[in-house]
Amino acid sequence: MIAPFSQQVHWRAGFPPRSLYDMRYFFRPLFLFLACLTFAGCASAQTAIERRFIPDAGLEFPAFAQSDDRSSTRVENTAWNEFLMRYVAPNADGVNRVRYGDVTPDDRILLGGYIAALEAADPASLSSDEQLSYWINLYNAVTIAVVLDHYPLSSIRKIKSGPFDFDGPWDDKRVTIAGAALSLNDIEHGIIRAVFNEPRIHYAINCASIGCPNLRSEAYEGTTLNHTLSEQARTYINHPRGVSIDERGRVTASKIYAWFREDFGENESDVLGHIRQYAMPELIGALDGATKIQRYNYDWSLNGAGPE
Repeated sequence: MIAPFSQQVHWRAGFPPRSLYDMRYFFRPLFLFLACLTFAGCASAQTAIERRFIPDAGLEFPAFAQSDDRSSTRVENTAWNEFLMRYVAPNADGVNRVRYGDVTPDDRILLGGYIAALEAADPASLSSDEQLSYWINLYNAVTIAVVLDHYPLSSIRKIKSGPFDFDGPWDDKRVTIAGAALSLNDIEHGIIRAVFNEPRIHYAINCASIGCPNLRSEAYEGTTLNHTLSEQARTYINHPRGVSIDERGRVTASKIYAWFREDFGENESDVLGHIRQYAMPELIGALDGATKIQRYNYDWSLNGAGPE
């Protein structure tokens, strides 16, 4: 029987902080409180502080920067497809929901077996597109497994490693790939963002939250990756949780565009340019003349299919 992921992770710093990196998480609530006292707008201050806590995209695992674009190797995603098709479904509000409460013990084993198979694979033997699909599928599958280990819960941010952990499950080491123990943050920031330089990945990796782009009901595949990423971008950008415009023409955008601004460009004008690439005619018209984003928003509620 596969042990729950909560039993496989390495202990991460809570108290006392072991490094300056850990200290910024330990003192995060204090920073947020002081920011709200310092800035007139508490919401904008919180977004600015949150941005400071997002890890930079940095190549921490050089071995994972290697790929083989002559390779025709394909990752076997049948088990993941079966799981997604059974438990992920669109909701009337346009947000795909996961039926966490309905996942059977057999399907939890199926999910664990899929993750184990990905751990046994060699990413360096894959083409670049197949490799990026591999990392996205791994991230999303591990996230689902983590939520299932702690379900029921109202938000993934409720998952803590200890009483002094304020930052959710993203820094715990959860899988081992090619001998490297990796956390979700390692996969996202130390590999996906660092290696692939692809802003559309932010529409693919899923943090089990309403504010996040949809978890697809099928796996990512290297052969269709470019089309799928563009489809994900269009779906999210043209949904109110991605971008919305009020009657006065003020733009509200997902905090994804604030947290990861450098992935979309140098400034808000570049972010708006990226948004316009995937905006449908109605949104393009509403954005006419927009030069800045007035507000950022994000809903961390669990993307479950019912009361949590």
